[in-house]
Amino acid sequence: MTENSKKKIADHYARLFAEATKEWESVRHGDLPFILVGTATCGQASGSLDTFQTFAAELKKHHLAAHLIPVGCMGHCYAEPLVVIGKPGFPPILYGNVAPAVATTLVQHFLKDDNPLPELMFAALEPNDMLPSLADFPRFALESRAVLRYFGHIDPESINQYLAQGGYRALSTALQCEPEQIVDRLIHSGLRGMGGAGYPTGKKWESCRQAPGPIKYVICNGDEGDPGSFSDRAVMESSPHQVLEGLIIAGYTIGAHCGTVYLRSEYPLAAARMATAVQKAREAGLLGSNILDSGFSFDIELFQGSGAFVCGEETALIQSLEGNRGMPRHRPPYPAQQGFKEAPTLIDNVKTLANVPLIMADTDAQPAAQPRTAIFAVAGKVNNVGLVEVAIGTPLRTIVFELCGGIPKRKAFKAVQIGGPSGGCLPAAALDTPVDFESLHDWGAMMGSGGLVVLDEDDCMVEVARYFLDFTQKESCGKCTFCRIGTRHLLSILEGFTRGEGSPADIDLLVELAEDIQRGSLCGLGKTAPNPVLTALKYFRDEYEAHINQQCCPAKMCRHLTAFYIIPEKCERSCDACVGSCPTEAIYTAKHRVKAIDQEKCVKCGACLDACPPQYNAITRYSPAHTVPPAAEKQ
Repeated sequence: MTENSKKKIADHYARLFAEATKEWESVRHGDLPFILVGTATCGQASGSLDTFQTFAAELKKHHLAAHLIPVGCMGHCYAEPLVVIGKPGFPPILYGNVAPAVATTLVQHFLKDDNPLPELMFAALEPNDMLPSLADFPRFALESRAVLRYFGHIDPESINQYLAQGGYRALSTALQCEPEQIVDRLIHSGLRGMGGAGYPTGKKWESCRQAPGPIKYVICNGDEGDPGSFSDRAVMESSPHQVLEGLIIAGYTIGAHCGTVYLRSEYPLAAARMATAVQKAREAGLLGSNILDSGFSFDIELFQGSGAFVCGEETALIQSLEGNRGMPRHRPPYPAQQGFKEAPTLIDNVKTLANVPLIMADTDAQPAAQPRTAIFAVAGKVNNVGLVEVAIGTPLRTIVFELCGGIPKRKAFKAVQIGGPSGGCLPAAALDTPVDFESLHDWGAMMGSGGLVVLDEDDCMVEVARYFLDFTQKESCGKCTFCRIGTRHLLSILEGFTRGEGSPADIDLLVELAEDIQRGSLCGLGKTAPNPVLTALKYFRDEYEAHINQQCCPAKMCRHLTAFYIIPEKCERSCDACVGSCPTEAIYTAKHRVKAIDQEKCVKCGACLDACPPQYNAITRYSPAHTVPPAAEKQ
């Protein structure tokens, strides 16, 4: 490429950047306040759209002018709806749990009367002499935000706000490089696939680039279907242009002129925001013909799948794109040599592509290899659920207890299920394990797509393994015998354990079946389906043995091995909370107006336990195989 061509690309981008920066400065550093309201799926589920409308109505009511801006996910799902208010004379301040009533209060007292209401705030976004800043709190200070750097700061439907942060600068840089240089940078950066397998991204791009053929394709795999994982969805909802930028760079590098974003139909907001981003990129000359006056043409289309988990596997995804049933095929040939429409095809995960602009925007000619980050969607029995991004190598303990606030209600930590149904159940002994591909693999787990479910003492590891295996068994495409029939047999054995019907020989059969399924399955779904079972058995064998030998569930979670009782001495005679909560009318009034439970009618739903006022704590849960407490026998 000539120097004149490079200058044309740089000048075109410079014009876009200057216009966007001017607009950004007028909004974020002008004379008017700005209000950012998180409106990703987690925020909307918590009522952020009502909060947004309340701000609009209150500003109009009090004749106040302000920039009211919808933004993406801020990562702190436990505190939604989240709002940032910036006002001249004050640092931008983050507020959590902003219901409509709180929004009304903030307009009246902060925007109108300069009282920032410290009792309602989380902290200031920037260090200052007035208020505590986010850097003072572990939930914020311990993160290493790279991919998530724009989350909650920009309107995901505004291309100018992304440009003003330096967005598409990496594309400008890439278009001035030879494709081989881009591949070298990716290899040197150490970036690996963030969809689960962890294959080196640079080598994958190199393989596809070198594959012969006049037509090539590049696909963004947004088919995130793991239970408990939502990081891909959040990236597409909160920073869609970052994904598009990585996809365009990938197309340029391998020599493709057509890209596809494969989305789940269960992600309507992500689909809508990605569609808007594609439209805005075309209008700005960043998609279509002659991008940035470079002579390179590339366009993107969106495709919504029907929600089959197996379509997250590359060859099954290609089958779905071609209009067939999503079923994997034998490899080789790999998609990089023969994929979509028999042409060489590069397929990368959402988070992998979102990392590419960060690498290409590095100003060093050959950036030093650096630790990348990992994004986890933390859910389950943890105080601060949400998205976290940490440097690879961060211990699990730091994520669970320091970033996410530990286990609620002072319960004991039991395990983390990491990597979704393809991952494994790791015990407390693994808490100091660094989060990286190799260390997790040594424990029998994997990074997966970034799901991390925290379990406490009330979780039964047999039931957890049954739950995840039930999911993968239902999602099996049925093409290969080991996966179709093997997972069904595995599930039947686990279901027997949860009913107290297992035998010691079943444990050996469970292991034998699991290993056969791993060896014989065609794709990653079947090969990894036994992981939760094998890891739960390896680290929590005593729970399996209790279900078999004693017909009891130590965690009191399995319904067939659990019963609810009312302790007469604790029962408040004038309270009928449990009676009204029971869906089967199993609770009746015994002698002296004390309540009791008819065990034949009880369906063990636990509604009575939830309804009993905490000051009484009169309902308890026992395993029938254990000795029934004297208090319960008095019923």
